[in-house]
Amino acid sequence: MPMKNSSAILQGETLDQGEVDTLEIKVDLHTHTISSGHAYSTLAENAIAASRKGIELLGMTDHGPTMPGAPHLYHFGNLGIIPEELHAVKILPGVEANITSHEGELDIPIRYLNQMKLVLVGLHGICYPGGTAEQNTEAYIKAMRNPYTDMMVHPGRPEFELDLERIAYLSAELGIPVEINNSSLANEKLGAWGNCRRFAKYMVQYKGPVILGSDAHFSDLVGDFSHALSLVREVGLAEEQILNCSPKRVLNYLADRRKSRPNIS
Repeated sequence: MPMKNSSAILQGETLDQGEVDTLEIKVDLHTHTISSGHAYSTLAENAIAASRKGIELLGMTDHGPTMPGAPHLYHFGNLGIIPEELHAVKILPGVEANITSHEGELDIPIRYLNQMKLVLVGLHGICYPGGTAEQNTEAYIKAMRNPYTDMMVHPGRPEFELDLERIAYLSAELGIPVEINNSSLANEKLGAWGNCRRFAKYMVQYKGPVILGSDAHFSDLVGDFSHALSLVREVGLAEEQILNCSPKRVLNYLADRRKSRPNIS
């Protein structure tokens, strides 16, 4: 597949062992609080853990409401009360929205998405009906094309068969970051490492933007990218492809993303 467009952030050389060992990830965009229902720390506890680990920018991305135990919509409508900074860590309140249909629909209305500082999107078995590889891939890609989606998460989970090459290609074409999920790799979710390795190699090939996410459901795991960094080293991802090395890079990307959104009343 020839590349059509390339995101402005996608430049740089591949990393060698020493560069990966010294690579600092200053941003963790994928974390959960007790509001998700199956996570076990508060936002304040996550922020303290982030500060101790040198994380400067923290995403608060609790699950959308179709996930059992997740917060109701009013929770997401009230995110404006969250402080911009806790324990010297800047906070990005948002959501990990669930894809709920083969059409790529999300479980958060646009009027809520439009107010959020961070919108992650992914597939979860209890929220999505499942389907063929083609149906799953189309749902994922349609969600990726949603102007209110900022980033896509954990495509390497084996729960749903996906065309990972097509997703990597479109990530580069659209400039939408896709996650290498540390939690999936840590638990080796029935083949996640192999899927994530294949996906990461496609990202190297097509040079799409990547985020490394802890997907922390407990404060001690905030800022843990150890397994994701091992995979980065293995496949040779370019440092400039990893969006969340730098808070400035993330914030600039999110600001540009919001400029491209449709105007709503």
